[in-house]
Amino acid sequence: MLTISDPRPTSHCQGSSRREFLRVGSLGLLGGLALPDLLAARARAAVEGRVTRERAVVLLFLQGGPSHIEFFDPKMNAPEDVRSMTGEAKTTLPGITFGGTFTRLAGMADKLAVVRSYASMNADHSYLSVTGGGNPLKAAMGALYARVVGATNARTGLPSNILVLPEAVEPGLKLQGNFETGAIPTLTSPGALGAAFAAFDPAGGDQLKKNFALKLSQERFDDRRRLLAELDTVKRQVDTSGSMDGVDRFRQQAFDVITRGVAEAFDLTKEDPKTLAKYDTTHLFRWEAVTKWYDQRRSSNLLGKQMLLARRLCEAGCGFVTVSDCGWDMHANENSPKKMANLPPMTSQVDHAVAAFIEDVEARGLSDKILLVVTGEMGRTPRRNKDGGRDHYPNLTTLAFAGGGLKMGQVIGQSDRLAAQPSSERYTPKHFLTTVMHTLLDLGEVRLRPGLGKVGTILTEGEPIPGLL
Repeated sequence: MLTISDPRPTSHCQGSSRREFLRVGSLGLLGGLALPDLLAARARAAVEGRVTRERAVVLLFLQGGPSHIEFFDPKMNAPEDVRSMTGEAKTTLPGITFGGTFTRLAGMADKLAVVRSYASMNADHSYLSVTGGGNPLKAAMGALYARVVGATNARTGLPSNILVLPEAVEPGLKLQGNFETGAIPTLTSPGALGAAFAAFDPAGGDQLKKNFALKLSQERFDDRRRLLAELDTVKRQVDTSGSMDGVDRFRQQAFDVITRGVAEAFDLTKEDPKTLAKYDTTHLFRWEAVTKWYDQRRSSNLLGKQMLLARRLCEAGCGFVTVSDCGWDMHANENSPKKMANLPPMTSQVDHAVAAFIEDVEARGLSDKILLVVTGEMGRTPRRNKDGGRDHYPNLTTLAFAGGGLKMGQVIGQSDRLAAQPSSERYTPKHFLTTVMHTLLDLGEVRLRPGLGKVGTILTEGEPIPGLL
């Protein structure tokens, strides 16, 4: 067990002792399992059979049900109460238009694959789409992925499955009246797989987050710069003294997890200010003004920062990041503004944040390594209701992909003239699940891997969406 101790004496009621401020061997990321042992186990598993494709997925989940019409299927030739209320934007693909607020994404449609005949077959907020339409384990995609590859990345120690809420990029943020956020445990549920494979929530204060924390007195914690400087000094001393030479490589790796900074992946202050500015969506609408709309107390203008954090986590070794953006319940009733007045600023935020993510990932040479998925739990009724809103609708659902080595620059499937039903082959959450897992995993190896039980069956029994792979 590796321990780094604070050499300063600390007085307490039983006398003075040396404070242990870092104990790598007792991090206990998984049910008390020491990190070095965990890393060793993961390395042995890698020798037994490599199943990963060294890719990551960012699932941007728009909770409440984003309208497929105002997103990527505007139907401007349909009757007035059906067609997109935001108009349309011409894309770089001949004859293809997106909703009128998606001007940036329309200009990079060659980097997207939009599925217009995807149906979640779900008309409520049950999030069955992220379980492949429901599976016997009731486990979300991220949990299924973590069950195959392990709960943490063997190289960095970062969790394999992470949830990014607005609160993760703005500590102390309180989104009120949010039944959608209350349903997040379902969105990322590990189901019967158990808590070991649940999504790590850096905003939630769960046990895994506590395990990353250094146990220091408050006065020492307050001086963050001093703490980081001391850690740098410790690492330099270890490097020059050779005191780690006799420690096996897994304990060396565990030491590096701390001194090279797993926690830094969650820290946006480490990012280039120019990059932060490119992602920033706070200028698109004032959150304080939006809270005047009853339903919008559950939303934020922080999606850009959430997407930037997702990119940082993928680079640091997380394989599955779920970004949750709430407030997409568009009934125009007592829960949301009349005539969907909240829709233009919210879709503009998605347009900006997703475009910034695609450009950033491409500039970093990661387009083939990170797959972005944009979807929600359902679509919206083709005809607007008496208040100008759209209600829950299971027959068509927003679904778009970017990157991940898939074939971009295309629209797959078609809807009918009213955007009410698929007019070509219907694709379902099982197709969605299999497509994502084909990107992340070698499903042939998954079939052969012992010990996965129902997980192996769930991941390999479906077919991916044709034309993407």
